[in-house]
Amino acid sequence: MYFTQISAALNLNEEKVQAALKLLDEGATIPFIARYRKEVTGSLDEVEIANIRDLNITFVELAKRRKAIIASLQERKILTQELRQKVANAPSMNELEDVYLPYRPKKRTRASIARDKGLEPLALEILQQKDGHLDIRKYIKPAMEVANRDQALAGARDIIAEQINEHAELRQVLRTLFTAQSWLSSKVVKKKKDEAEKYRD
Repeated sequence: MYFTQISAALNLNEEKVQAALKLLDEGATIPFIARYRKEVTGSLDEVEIANIRDLNITFVELAKRRKAIIASLQERKILTQELRQKVANAPSMNELEDVYLPYRPKKRTRASIARDKGLEPLALEILQQKDGHLDIRKYIKPAMEVANRDQALAGARDIIAEQINEHAELRQVLRTLFTAQSWLSSKVVKKKKDEAEKYRD
């Protein structure tokens, strides 16, 4: 169990956390613990006990996923010490999956098809943005199904999009940005107006 981490995350006394988890592990319900085991948990309320339970589940799931990812990387012989450290230090499931994303066994994607056509060097040239001049003609190869400039650039864009999508630090920056500044709206579909009434609140 993860007494120390939960205690730090919820700003609760570690002994109280440990006591609550022990009772939960023994099958006690949250209302029972809150009402009848106050002397054991130091009077934790139902919300605090529920938060302890939920966070413990999160840590357990995170540990399982870490183990599975390490096993997958080892099996494919691509686990380095640096990568092992990144997996171990990922603080959340989202960030753990971000670390693993570039190494996840891939299905065939538009980017992988573009790489097979020899367009990765073009994608790298575009990303580097050195002098603004690209000699795209050398990437036009009808035999490789790159018939013209537009097809070459489309393939390069697919490669760049995949590289950006797999950039763990950028994903975290965007996630933070969306959490802080995004907003969600909804509107009723005209034909469903009556059905939607119950969701008005």
